Amino acid sequence: MNALAGSYAARVQVRALSIDVGAPGAHLTALDTVDLDIAPGEFACVLGPSGCGKSTLLSAIAGHIPPTRGNIFVDGQRVDRPHPERGLVFQQHTLFPWKRVIENVAFGLKMKGVARHARLHEAARLLKLVGLAGFEHHYPAQLSGGMQQRVEIARVLINGPRILLMDEPFGALDAQTRRMMQTLLLELWSTIRTTVVFVTHDIDEALFLGGRIVMLSSRPARIVDDFAVPLARPRSDESTTDPAFIDLKRRCIRALHEATHAPASPRPAAVVPADRDLIALTPPR
Repeated sequence: MNALAGSYAARVQVRALSIDVGAPGAHLTALDTVDLDIAPGEFACVLGPSGCGKSTLLSAIAGHIPPTRGNIFVDGQRVDRPHPERGLVFQQHTLFPWKRVIENVAFGLKMKGVARHARLHEAARLLKLVGLAGFEHHYPAQLSGGMQQRVEIARVLINGPRILLMDEPFGALDAQTRRMMQTLLLELWSTIRTTVVFVTHDIDEALFLGGRIVMLSSRPARIVDDFAVPLARPRSDESTTDPAFIDLKRRCIRALHEATHAPASPRPAAVVPADRDLIALTPPR
């Protein structure tokens, strides 16, 4: 059994999405008329000021927060509830502390009724894929923060997600571990070719990982910039000294400053052809 076999990347379409949060009569608009298209197999990073609504957008795509106005579609199907094909990874892991690592990873298949031997075999394969072979029988508390996040990613991947939604998953890690996890994620992405939407407030991280940057304004969040990251893959530490990387970083800094201090009017999001080589490799439905 292979949880990723036959999986394929999905297209995400966000249409005039607005989300109000808070109690009736005292609500705030977190997202305001957001339009966004993410192509199958794309690695899109969402940047924006702290508290602007990046996580709200991600949770809405996951199906955890309903739109107040507008719609979200995955391959033409309206999102109205969570689904395992839209895997969500948070900054803090959500592992069961009383279960061993391999049982945590296999949990999704257990909920689907997959036989114990088959689900443990697949969990072991994924743990090897994320570099944790030999740690199957440890408990989460026995692992470092970076290792816990590897387990979390493997637990999401076992469901064969067509969209991987990541909410600052490496934000709590030290710089060295964070870069190691970023490199691992890119290696996994090049293997599974799923669509990735990655929320971060770190410009260097967005440019290192993404094929595209979507910049949100301060609340109420609107898209104020949207552009491709034309840096060669695979990426390494040397990529961050590339003149193109530095130019893009300047653009991000300017856009982030403007987004923080002067929210822009809504504008249509561009459909940016990023990482075309991997998109072309994505098998059709």
